[in-house]
Amino acid sequence: MHSTPTVTRTSLLASVFCTLVFSPIAQSQGIEEVVVTATRRAENIQNIPVAVSAFSSEDLANLSVTETMDVAKAVPNFVAHNNTGLGTANLYSLRGLNNTESIATFDPPVGTYIDDFFIQRQNANNYALFDVDRIEVLRGPQGTLFGRNTTGGAVRVILKDPAEEFGGFAEFGGGRFDTVTARGSVDLPATANFRMKVSGYLVNDDGFVSNVTTGENGLNYEDNIGMRGALLWDISEDVSWSASVTWIKNEHANMYNSVAEGGGRVTSTGLVMNGAPFAGLVTGDKQNFGLGNETRSLHFTSDIEWETALGTLNVLTSYLTLKQDFLLDFLNAALPSGGFSIANDGEHDQFSQEVKLTGSFGERLDYIAGVFYFNEDNETDYAQVFSFGVPLPPPLQALSIPFGTPWVMYDRVMDNGVDSWAVYAQADFHVTEQLTLTAGVRYTDEDKDFGITDNGNPNLHPLSAAYDNSGLEAAGIPQAQSESIVTPRFVLEYQASDNFMVYGSATRGFKSGGWNAREPQAQRLAPFSAEKIWSYEGGIRSDWLANRLRVNLTGFYSDVTDFQLPAAYTDPVSGAIVFLTQNFADLEIYGFEAELLANPVDNLTLFANIGIMESEYKNLDASIVAQRENCLTNGMQCGQGIINASGGIAPPVRAPEHQLAIGGWYEIPLTANINLVPRITVIDYGNHNIGTSGLAPDLLDGYTIVNGGVSIEHTTQDWTLTASCQNCTDRDQYVSDLAGLLYLQDPATWSVTLNKRF
Repeated sequence: MHSTPTVTRTSLLASVFCTLVFSPIAQSQGIEEVVVTATRRAENIQNIPVAVSAFSSEDLANLSVTETMDVAKAVPNFVAHNNTGLGTANLYSLRGLNNTESIATFDPPVGTYIDDFFIQRQNANNYALFDVDRIEVLRGPQGTLFGRNTTGGAVRVILKDPAEEFGGFAEFGGGRFDTVTARGSVDLPATANFRMKVSGYLVNDDGFVSNVTTGENGLNYEDNIGMRGALLWDISEDVSWSASVTWIKNEHANMYNSVAEGGGRVTSTGLVMNGAPFAGLVTGDKQNFGLGNETRSLHFTSDIEWETALGTLNVLTSYLTLKQDFLLDFLNAALPSGGFSIANDGEHDQFSQEVKLTGSFGERLDYIAGVFYFNEDNETDYAQVFSFGVPLPPPLQALSIPFGTPWVMYDRVMDNGVDSWAVYAQADFHVTEQLTLTAGVRYTDEDKDFGITDNGNPNLHPLSAAYDNSGLEAAGIPQAQSESIVTPRFVLEYQASDNFMVYGSATRGFKSGGWNAREPQAQRLAPFSAEKIWSYEGGIRSDWLANRLRVNLTGFYSDVTDFQLPAAYTDPVSGAIVFLTQNFADLEIYGFEAELLANPVDNLTLFANIGIMESEYKNLDASIVAQRENCLTNGMQCGQGIINASGGIAPPVRAPEHQLAIGGWYEIPLTANINLVPRITVIDYGNHNIGTSGLAPDLLDGYTIVNGGVSIEHTTQDWTLTASCQNCTDRDQYVSDLAGLLYLQDPATWSVTLNKRF
């Protein structure tokens, strides 16, 4: 792993920060107003008592952001990486809350939204950004206006509406690993009242990993294509309808790989991409899969907006169907069936319906109220295969099983779903012109179900028990969960002047419960209940020096109860340590966030986004206390669950002590029509843990990433030529740990693109 000398890293960060703070402030141009819909209505970002980071399409280009995972690098206390194995899935950790599982019985704590529409699964949330108006990242629980599964926050991708005039853009590019990209959009106004938009993109590369066992090259390639059609119809002066259909197909795995001598990336799994290594071993279509991961989705949205005497009424409808196929090896063994391999054939359908009313009573009261319904159905046909020849756990070492023998641990179909409805209301009472009191509440009622059907695989190993729903009942595993909860929000806001606002808030949220669906034995398919949070936040929003300097500061304290923790307990039957997600502990998190934006001279933009955070497990379950005592007294069960190798409690994962993003861009006029725009972003992460047990390799000392680029833009001919790089210094940095395998971030990439607007 490449190391960055401390002096060099510190000097670089200090010099950029000093430039931001001490540059002379001119008296023209200034920072533009940013309008967001983080409060479910359009408002100036400086006037809302919510911790939100917003990025326009121009900002995203200047930050070299091409997919949603990249946005986290510019947001305080926000870490994002691909899920282990799945390049289509983002693991978001916002203010220390995250979920590493993608199976459908686990829900993420950071909600993903396309426009106003919630996306439940994180299996395919790494969106390629091809026709975006802006991205908003809401930090902290959003349980009142956005609802369940937003305890950490929400990532909102706001797409562009069809324009009133004909126009659009076309972009083509290429880069490292034989990358080819194409993006385009065209606005098609049919009449003065009816307009359409068609957009599309393609991202294709040859991958960067070679398989030293099978000889195949190009693992972890990306073949990503998508199209979107949208319409906006002004039916009358009071009624309009906007709708869209989006189709996306993405092939992208995140296979374990290591750095070979000479700097290339290699893996050694015996699974092959070009073939069907599980043919005849498992059942169904999944036996024909090759090594890799593919998602296909179709998303329909509709928003009917009606201006009424009471306010603006929106009827929001969404339907999404997602198909995911993958075959992955999570132990990277040089055997024909891999080491610990999972074949997955999943289909996920979700439907949501919301009716929202936004309005005001005079100048004193603004309100928003609505009802929300959500339904999801998941069918997952999946098999887990363990190949003997990799190190065996002690209970299996005496079985004398021949080297390389595949053991089908299970082959089954899981059906699970959720039926949820909510009613919510929030009112902003302007006590005076300067003082506003906000009170909101949401009531949510949800029902979840879960079931298993065995596929009758004749290759199921004799030590593996086939079972179905009756087996769950016999093991005492409930197949349904219900939750009814109230999630309020209270805010006191004081607008001292047009450029200075201070606020304090208290917000509650919750994340749904679920089941440990990957376990091979019925009694271990144990449920876990909902995770709840109270978050207390105070902030300042301010503009200074003739609108040349913006300083936004936020402090927060989060009290998470019934935290869903992937830890361990001692099986009372076998005495073995068992790893399950349960409500094993509470979690305490507190931190500070600063977002600084400066326009010291015309055409120069500088920024510094800073996050500082501390987190700690509290109120440990008795089983973890007993495990720790066993480690300290007998030297047993150490380095398992959240007990580290010395018997201490491991720090929570993906919660860096600090996160700093600093940089900027400068439009340098070369001629009357041509500008040169260099840009740089430096991201620095402090000490943090990437493995549940906090073992030595998982405790990172912190690291720095550099992204940057340069553009030449012609202002009259409307074209831009851009050269950019991500992870420009090619740092080989570990970002996650699964079963002792440390996963690296992607190597350095570079690209050259030409964008033409018309």
